Amino acid sequence: MAPVLERLVIDRLGHEGDGIAETATRRIFVAGALPGETVSAEVEGETGRLVEILTASAERVAPLPGHDPDCGCCPMQHLASGPYLAWKHGLVVEALRQRGIEGPVDPIVPIGLGTRRRAVFTALRGPAGTVVGYNRRGTHTVHSAAGCPVLVPAIARRLTALEALAGRILAASKRARMTVAATDGGLDVAIEDSGRKLTLADREALGRLGEDGAIARLTVDREEVFLARAPEIAIGGASLFPAAGGFLQAAAPAEAAMVEAVLALAGASKKPMADLFAGIGTFTLRLAGKSPVTAVEHDRALLAALDRSVRHARGLKKITALRRDLFRDPLTAKELEAFGTVVFDPPRAGAKAVAEALALSKVERVVAVSCNPATFARDARILIDGGYRLVRVQPVDQFLWSGHVELVAGFIR
Repeated sequence: MAPVLERLVIDRLGHEGDGIAETATRRIFVAGALPGETVSAEVEGETGRLVEILTASAERVAPLPGHDPDCGCCPMQHLASGPYLAWKHGLVVEALRQRGIEGPVDPIVPIGLGTRRRAVFTALRGPAGTVVGYNRRGTHTVHSAAGCPVLVPAIARRLTALEALAGRILAASKRARMTVAATDGGLDVAIEDSGRKLTLADREALGRLGEDGAIARLTVDREEVFLARAPEIAIGGASLFPAAGGFLQAAAPAEAAMVEAVLALAGASKKPMADLFAGIGTFTLRLAGKSPVTAVEHDRALLAALDRSVRHARGLKKITALRRDLFRDPLTAKELEAFGTVVFDPPRAGAKAVAEALALSKVERVVAVSCNPATFARDARILIDGGYRLVRVQPVDQFLWSGHVELVAGFIR
């Protein structure tokens, strides 16, 4: 069935930032539309493609020059700052409300332009050349990241070089994942699913890239092609050593806000602390400044990075690393009794099994870090039903102009 041109009145914003129109028969999602606007859209099913804004919202602003509304990186540039932050804050409040929780949600911590130090791009080698960027919304077309305002300058100014690098590595017509992190030692570049084996000539040419000082490490399909300098990030008396292509908090200002909240909510305890889903030790190393910490992580590469950080750190309390799949084999309530504070920072799926074990434990304080308000609210409901009180929720806008929001929350038994 062909799309039908319809006149719609937008009622509210959805979780991904789409304008939502409620008609007599269905709900229609229109990307780029704002509440209160009357728009003309080509409608197919529940999706409307914005054709014309007939009545604009007073909260609409002009995006930055060169912004493509179909770019999948930051689709909310057209919403003014105040309403945008209120919308994101509301995502957390609404997720809690749906679970019957009325928690104290602090104002969201904003971040500025040029702060994203870790980006996951799509690299595509096509007939017209190689492009590195983001998938256009709802398509497999790659929109170049050139001019992207959220990237740190260290990445933004090297995009042409990254495209040339990907062009040398990728097979023809191949689409690959390229993770780039800006570290104190230079860019840490990891390409996955390149589609071909590197030749000796490839390796020699790529190795020369390590001589110009911009790229610290290049990894292709989990093989280290060169290591010019250690990709590390100084955090006071210690350093984080990111795993190639592995998780790293995307923006340094957001990480700083999250660390501040975690340390404040963790409190002081005579017992050791536990950091579950510890990753490379973003919170572990900071917590170890005041208490012994057991860091639990399943990914071997992340644990190896954490071990390196621990070996190079000075002046910290004892850190014990434990490899364990917390989804399949969470710490039991009895094992948790050893800790006065437990911090957990799971993937988007949340930490249901961990929350259930904590609900049966006597742990005094719990600090939850989350990138998904919905799964956080589910886990918070489990903790509250198990005898905990939610004392604070701190949202953080780590991914500017997107529908993603981070948060840190504290619970006391």
